[in-house]
Amino acid sequence: MSDVLFGPATGVGSMPGTDAREAAKTVAGSVEEFPYLPELPARGPGADMIGRTIGLLVEMYAHVEPSGWRISDRPGRDTRRARSWLGEDLDALEEFTQGYEGPLKIQAVGPWTLAAALELRNGEAALSDAGACRDLTASLAEGLRTHLADVRRRMPGAWVTLQLDEPSLIAVLRGQIASASGYRTHRAVDRQLVESALRDVMGVSEGPVTVHSCAPDVPFALLRRAGAAGISFDFGLLTERDEDEIGEAVEGGTKLFAGVVPPTDTALSDPAGSVMGVRTLWRRLGLNPGTLAESVVITPTCGLAGASPAYARAALAHGVRAARSLADNPE
Repeated sequence: MSDVLFGPATGVGSMPGTDAREAAKTVAGSVEEFPYLPELPARGPGADMIGRTIGLLVEMYAHVEPSGWRISDRPGRDTRRARSWLGEDLDALEEFTQGYEGPLKIQAVGPWTLAAALELRNGEAALSDAGACRDLTASLAEGLRTHLADVRRRMPGAWVTLQLDEPSLIAVLRGQIASASGYRTHRAVDRQLVESALRDVMGVSEGPVTVHSCAPDVPFALLRRAGAAGISFDFGLLTERDEDEIGEAVEGGTKLFAGVVPPTDTALSDPAGSVMGVRTLWRRLGLNPGTLAESVVITPTCGLAGASPAYARAALAHGVRAARSLADNPE
């Protein structure tokens, strides 16, 4: 995958506040070489990552219950609101990226985190029904195809990367998603089924697809087999168990989106200090330091929805400086 399809640093997705123009302006001004479409969950249900993705589904609808999003027969107020907010966010990003040529990232929830979060009419997760999972995957793939085409039409100079958010993926693979009653868990989903659904959804993108998870034990090998060109993760959660898979991913050309910047207000260290762990890992794996900048994209560890607007700006700018430090001083 050509390096030009990714920039040196970007964000994960969510931003603080409720002002779409302010969020787009911050993103376009802070991560100029790899902007992304912000999500503003503070606006309420429909602006969160689950609600936004439900708004993208084709011939499948949902509404908000006290327990979360539940399948509906027809589009209601909640679905319309999710679509309206997405349109607002796209308008704002389009305004602040006029004439932009380069990589651009959009995010949507992946099929398995969506299946774990979306309830069937009986209140159980869609994950509990294999047929519902298939329908949801097909609906999501079709919706993303349309969404990607819309983004390319609005920003014709951009090379669009799709990020699938899969924070629940490990829990799905391990049978750790709780049932509606809370007294049991849904059975683990077969790894080949998981991989197949991810491959189907990734297949609708003409550009590269990355998968983001801020949970421990990210299944690097499974995601690469499914077609992920990049894997986005919380660098601080890596353990020695992950190192062989990381080394294989780098040597196989997979881009590592290393989450090293704290997502909520804190004193930030110097940028070089933020990526010291990345350099150390490279040495431990015996990888060529010269490949660091081309193999790694620097990000916050997770979304910035819980940060103050000033910190969100500072965190994105810090990531850019940290990436520059990696490029200038790989050793």
